[in-house]
Amino acid sequence: QVQLVESGGGLVQPGGSLSLSCAASGLTISSYVLGWFRQAPGKEREFVASLIWLGGFTWYADSVKGRFTISRDNAKNMVYLQMNSLKPEDTAVYYCAAKLFTWDYWGQGIQVTVSS
Repeated sequence: QVQLVESGGGLVQPGGSLSLSCAASGLTISSYVLGWFRQAPGKEREFVASLIWLGGFTWYADSVKGRFTISRDNAKNMVYLQMNSLKPEDTAVYYCAAKLFTWDYWGQGIQVTVSS
Protein backbone atom coordinates (compact mmCIF):
# COMPACT_ATOMS: atom_id res chain seq x y z
CA GLN A 1 0.00 0.00 0.00
CA VAL A 2 1.41 3.35 -1.07
CA GLN A 3 1.45 6.05 1.56
CA LEU A 4 2.61 9.65 1.39
CA VAL A 5 2.47 11.51 4.69
CA GLU A 6 3.20 15.23 4.93
CA SER A 7 4.38 17.09 8.00
CA GLY A 8 5.82 20.47 8.98
CA GLY A 9 3.09 22.91 8.02
CA GLY A 10 1.82 25.77 10.14
CA LEU A 11 1.62 29.54 10.48
CA VAL A 12 4.52 31.78 9.48
CA GLN A 13 4.94 35.51 9.00
CA PRO A 14 5.58 37.02 5.56
CA GLY A 15 9.26 36.76 4.72
CA GLY A 16 9.69 33.75 6.96
CA SER A 17 10.64 30.16 6.20
CA LEU A 18 9.03 26.78 6.63
CA SER A 19 10.10 23.25 5.76
CA LEU A 20 7.67 20.52 4.69
CA SER A 21 8.48 16.82 4.81
CA CYS A 22 6.89 13.88 3.02
CA ALA A 23 7.45 10.29 4.13
CA ALA A 24 6.98 7.84 1.24
CA SER A 25 6.32 4.12 1.64
CA GLY A 26 4.97 1.22 -0.40
CA LEU A 27 6.56 2.24 -3.67
CA THR A 28 9.92 1.95 -5.40
CA ILE A 29 11.15 5.50 -4.98
CA SER A 30 13.70 5.31 -7.77
CA SER A 31 10.95 4.67 -10.34
CA TYR A 32 8.85 7.72 -9.48
CA VAL A 33 8.82 11.45 -9.91
CA LEU A 34 8.01 13.00 -6.53
CA GLY A 35 6.45 16.40 -6.23
CA TRP A 36 4.64 19.05 -4.27
CA PHE A 37 1.36 20.71 -5.24
CA ARG A 38 -0.79 23.27 -3.44
CA GLN A 39 -4.38 24.40 -3.39
CA ALA A 40 -5.49 27.77 -2.09
CA PRO A 41 -9.12 28.44 -1.06
CA GLY A 42 -11.31 28.89 -4.12
CA LYS A 43 -8.50 27.95 -6.51
CA GLU A 44 -7.49 24.84 -8.40
CA ARG A 45 -4.63 22.66 -7.26
CA GLU A 46 -1.36 23.81 -8.83
CA PHE A 47 2.08 22.38 -9.37
CA VAL A 48 4.83 23.68 -7.08
CA ALA A 49 7.94 21.53 -7.56
CA SER A 50 9.08 18.02 -8.48
CA LEU A 51 12.18 15.88 -8.71
CA ILE A 52 13.28 12.61 -10.26
CA TRP A 53 14.69 10.28 -7.65
CA LEU A 54 17.51 9.09 -9.89
CA GLY A 55 19.77 11.99 -10.79
CA GLY A 56 17.91 14.50 -8.66
CA PHE A 57 16.64 16.65 -11.56
CA THR A 58 14.19 19.28 -10.34
CA TRP A 59 11.43 21.49 -11.75
CA TYR A 60 9.70 24.50 -10.18
CA ALA A 61 6.68 26.67 -10.81
CA ASP A 62 7.71 30.18 -11.82
CA SER A 63 5.95 31.57 -8.76
CA VAL A 64 8.31 29.76 -6.37
CA LYS A 65 11.60 29.65 -8.30
CA GLY A 66 14.44 31.01 -6.23
CA ARG A 67 12.42 30.75 -3.01
CA PHE A 68 11.51 27.05 -2.69
CA THR A 69 13.84 24.06 -2.85
CA ILE A 70 12.78 20.42 -3.25
CA SER A 71 15.15 17.74 -2.05
CA ARG A 72 15.18 14.13 -0.94
CA ASP A 73 16.83 11.71 1.46
CA ASN A 74 17.19 8.36 -0.30
CA ALA A 75 18.00 6.43 2.84
CA LYS A 76 14.90 7.67 4.65
CA ASN A 77 12.52 7.68 1.65
CA MET A 78 11.77 11.31 2.44
CA VAL A 79 11.05 14.30 0.22
CA TYR A 80 11.34 17.85 1.50
CA LEU A 81 10.19 21.30 0.45
CA GLN A 82 12.16 24.18 1.93
CA MET A 83 10.16 27.39 1.56
CA ASN A 84 11.90 30.73 2.06
CA SER A 85 10.77 34.34 1.64
CA LEU A 86 7.20 33.24 2.07
CA LYS A 87 4.39 35.48 0.85
CA PRO A 88 0.71 35.62 1.81
CA GLU A 89 -0.11 34.21 -1.62
CA ASP A 90 1.78 31.04 -0.68
CA THR A 91 -1.02 30.25 1.77
CA ALA A 92 -2.54 26.91 0.74
CA VAL A 93 -2.90 23.25 1.53
CA TYR A 94 0.28 21.58 0.30
CA TYR A 95 0.24 18.03 -1.07
CA CYS A 96 3.02 15.54 -1.66
CA ALA A 97 2.51 13.37 -4.77
CA ALA A 98 4.17 10.54 -6.68
CA LYS A 99 4.06 10.00 -10.43
CA LEU A 100 4.93 7.06 -12.61
CA PHE A 101 3.11 8.11 -15.80
CA THR A 102 0.47 10.28 -14.10
CA TRP A 103 0.22 11.72 -10.58
CA ASP A 104 -1.13 8.50 -9.12
CA TYR A 105 -0.54 8.91 -5.41
CA TRP A 106 -1.27 11.80 -3.06
CA GLY A 107 -0.79 12.64 0.57
CA GLN A 108 -3.57 13.98 2.74
CA GLY A 109 -2.31 17.56 2.54
CA ILE A 110 -1.01 19.98 5.13
CA GLN A 111 -1.94 23.60 5.77
CA VAL A 112 0.58 26.41 5.31
CA THR A 113 -0.58 29.88 6.30
CA VAL A 114 1.50 32.99 5.67
CA SER A 115 0.11 35.89 7.65
CA SER A 116 1.16 38.64 10.03
